[in-house]
Amino acid sequence: MNMNSNTILITGGTSGIGFELARQLCKSNTVIITGRDQEKLDKVKSELKEVHVFQCTIDKHDEIVNLYENVSRMLPDLNILINNAGVMNRIDLQKERDIHKLTEEIMVNVVGTIDMSTQFLPLLRQQKTAAIVNISSALAFVPLASTPVYCASKAALHSFTDSLRIQLKDTNIKVFELAPSVTKTPLIKALDSNEQKGMSIMSVSELVKVAIQKIECDTFEIRPGQSNALKMLSRISPRFALHMINKSGH
Repeated sequence: MNMNSNTILITGGTSGIGFELARQLCKSNTVIITGRDQEKLDKVKSELKEVHVFQCTIDKHDEIVNLYENVSRMLPDLNILINNAGVMNRIDLQKERDIHKLTEEIMVNVVGTIDMSTQFLPLLRQQKTAAIVNISSALAFVPLASTPVYCASKAALHSFTDSLRIQLKDTNIKVFELAPSVTKTPLIKALDSNEQKGMSIMSVSELVKVAIQKIECDTFEIRPGQSNALKMLSRISPRFALHMINKSGH
């Protein structure tokens, strides 16, 4: 997949992986970012002057429909959708009773990605070449018990991405999955210091650089850093993998 001269939409583009994707890709592409916080969007716009910004809360269907209408009218050449927006919560299932807190990660990480992908398919189908890139996680392969719903959401997203790729195999749309290992982004705050021990934490700039290179090589499942080893270990010895990733905190 050529990663130059595209029109790319990145959800959750105001921080972390989304912001770094926008920063690296805006040099040779038209980049659109979304976020729920207009103040943060304005700050990114002042820093990355070339990007286009749209406010959109990714777990609200009406806002996604409105985003699609605006983008298809203003930037009809959109050919790459990067579903990056996500949340990660530390949850004690023995204590938490708030259904919003318990389902927030499902609504944003899974439902939001499904909604964005299906909503933008008609526009992507109009382009000569197109792609959808879903950002999952190494925790899709082996769950970390302290973030149970996040891990479940990323496992669901991994499965959805596989199915989407098969359904679109005879179209112009390529489907990629980026499954980062632990990366130095705001989401890392959900992990305590004991859980971070022994983890090789990637810089976000290196992660994005690798991801872009892999997309250019049509590597459809991208597993940087420790992510690849974790998936392989989960296949060879799933119980050992589960114990290894949870031993520090439990």
